[in-house]
Amino acid sequence: MISTRIVSAAVIVLGGLVLSACAQSSLRINPDFGRAVRQDVAAQIANPDAKYEGTPDPGSRGDRVGLAQKRYQTNQVIPPATMTASGEGSIGRAENGSGGGVGASTGAAASQ
Repeated sequence: MISTRIVSAAVIVLGGLVLSACAQSSLRINPDFGRAVRQDVAAQIANPDAKYEGTPDPGSRGDRVGLAQKRYQTNQVIPPATMTASGEGSIGRAENGSGGGVGASTGAAASQ
């Protein structure tokens, strides 16, 4: 037969294992853990009940959209205007602040 000491030791060990499973360990977890993620998620949620002052302008006008769709279907699309950062005459010149560098000389020094 099993002695009562072995049974009581087994009960104590099993009771300790059962109770240790319920313990929470916060040994390496900072109290702020996850706060940045929660703030980022909250910042990305739009307010579905947003209120704005005045009457907001619509995203587009229906008559203009209709004309653009008609031009698209008849292949008469108006091409967008070409835009550049600098004029044609400034390419290769120092008018826009570029063109200088090591070994560059001024006009007065080059004419001598």
